[in-house]
Amino acid sequence: MSFTVQPQPPARPNRCQLFGPGSRPELFEKMAKSAADVINLDLEDSVAPDDKVEARKNVIQAINDVDWGRKTLSVRINGLDTPYWVRDVVDLMEQTNGRLDLIMIPKAGNAKDVYTVDAVVSAIEIEKRRDKRLGFEVIIETAAGLAHVEEIAASSPRMQAMSIGPADYAAFMGMQTTAIGGTQSNYYMLEDKREDGGERAKHYADPWHYPTVAIVAACRTHGLLPVDGPFGDFSDPDGFRAQALRSATLGMVGKWAIHPSQIELANEVFTPSEEAVSRARRVLEAMEEAKKSGAGAVALDGKLIDLASIRQAEVIVKQAEMIAAG
Repeated sequence: MSFTVQPQPPARPNRCQLFGPGSRPELFEKMAKSAADVINLDLEDSVAPDDKVEARKNVIQAINDVDWGRKTLSVRINGLDTPYWVRDVVDLMEQTNGRLDLIMIPKAGNAKDVYTVDAVVSAIEIEKRRDKRLGFEVIIETAAGLAHVEEIAASSPRMQAMSIGPADYAAFMGMQTTAIGGTQSNYYMLEDKREDGGERAKHYADPWHYPTVAIVAACRTHGLLPVDGPFGDFSDPDGFRAQALRSATLGMVGKWAIHPSQIELANEVFTPSEEAVSRARRVLEAMEEAKKSGAGAVALDGKLIDLASIRQAEVIVKQAEMIAAG
């Protein structure tokens, strides 16, 4: 264990982040009543340039008027390379009633991007004497963002979460795909040549594996929540579930939903099963008994468990308790 203790991420459920365009205010009440843990009202990619100003007004009104319950409420602002983002931040800070929890910064490329938004937010909070400090989440969706992922994670005490944006990531990396997440049909290996000359089996790999691991490592180092991004084909629930299971296995805590049908799938994957929680509790009980007898490890169901097993079990139990409390 490092001498430097890694901070803990925010203790809140983040299994599903439901996105809705700011230009579609008729969706807001439905989003508020959904089973998503986090609501993201979008001012960026899902809103056409001619609709940006009206979308901003819609979002501000919704933040103030809609009953969002106990959900975490976030707004994705426009990119820092656009003329919209400053007014997004200023109006959100000056015209909302304090219900907003997070600002999502898209296409973060380095720590300076986060600092720029932080400076504006901090100045307005001081001016307005706000007691509640606004949090930040960012999307890693460029080559620069991936190259600087750790400095971005450490860029501000406002930082709470980090997501992968596979569509823009693919574009910035020059990947030959137009799909948003999921398996890529041309990204495979062939088994060795067969002696009978028959067709060789394809083995598909995960093209999002490296950025996912990089984001999880940066988040775990700096106390943030790592979140899987969108899966574009909302008519393919099996594909969504497979992608979510991979990201959960690698340490991500939740996934975006771009369609209501994906909410239940995300919650299912990122909620520890009763079986997993039960086993985790048994691990903790077994290790507690081992500690009383002075043993550092013990067998449970024919498998060795030790101090590392405790840490794994504690993660599962804590997550289950947090979800139940939420």
